[in-house]
Amino acid sequence: MSRPIRLDRRGFLSLASACGVAGVLTACSRTEVGSGAPKEDAGLLTKLRDQGFVRVGFAGEAPYGFQNGGELAGEAPTLHREVFKALGVPELRPTLTEFGALIPGLLAGRFDVVSAGMSITPDRCGKVIFSEPEFVSTTALMVREGNPKRLTDFASCARAGATVGVLTAAVEAGYAKAAGVGDGHVKTLAKQQDGLDALLAGRIDAFALTAISLRWLARTNKGAAVEVATPFVPVVDGAKQWSAGGAVFRPGAEALRKAFDGELAKITGDPARFVRLVGEYGFTEREAPPRSLRTADLCKPGGGPA
Repeated sequence: MSRPIRLDRRGFLSLASACGVAGVLTACSRTEVGSGAPKEDAGLLTKLRDQGFVRVGFAGEAPYGFQNGGELAGEAPTLHREVFKALGVPELRPTLTEFGALIPGLLAGRFDVVSAGMSITPDRCGKVIFSEPEFVSTTALMVREGNPKRLTDFASCARAGATVGVLTAAVEAGYAKAAGVGDGHVKTLAKQQDGLDALLAGRIDAFALTAISLRWLARTNKGAAVEVATPFVPVVDGAKQWSAGGAVFRPGAEALRKAFDGELAKITGDPARFVRLVGEYGFTEREAPPRSLRTADLCKPGGGPA
């Protein structure tokens, strides 16, 4: 799911929305690209190895990066811990902050890496540098147990005349309409739990969201009479709608990013290892990014999530 102008994991981030109008003119000006990064970024990996830890920022959003019993958990910290251990940096030292403060905090030097499953978008690429994709977000439908209407994707919903629930301002509404689901059959909901509740109450026939989020929703509502259908990649005007997340670094930390990418590729290029590491958070082989999906392409105008 991508939501424009929203301070969540995938929504497009602007410094104005993160800091307010006054902040853009004052505090946020100190975190613009090139002004907040410590001068030693060229030798940052050596520094991290010497001190034995890397400072990571996270936003407390499951299943991407959160605290579980006081321990840092989730997709991003798990992958990043594996990568940094391979690079000779054994410890992640976390800083919890609001999602909208992650990029300003990174640029101000509060931490060295954002470990939050942040989506790679052209807007963000203008401020920071991303690793290669560490996962892709496929789309899925949550349906009532047994999938009585045999719904598999948006096209099947259109054929069946099914009512599809989507989150307010989410891209899934556009995907559904592009596949032929009429306006009267798209119902907007405020939050994820509302989607599951509406499904159980029969107000909708399917709830559309990223497969990762739906699997987590099902897990946290264990026993609910719902199931998550096989994930798929929506197509709009002939183009696949991928959304990908990655680690985030300050501009100037290219050497660290390059070393990180080298170890990350060993994980994402081995789907079985990828699932062993992050399967407990709802990630499957379908979320392992294809080698053809590159950050450079996602950073181009029009290359990020629709």
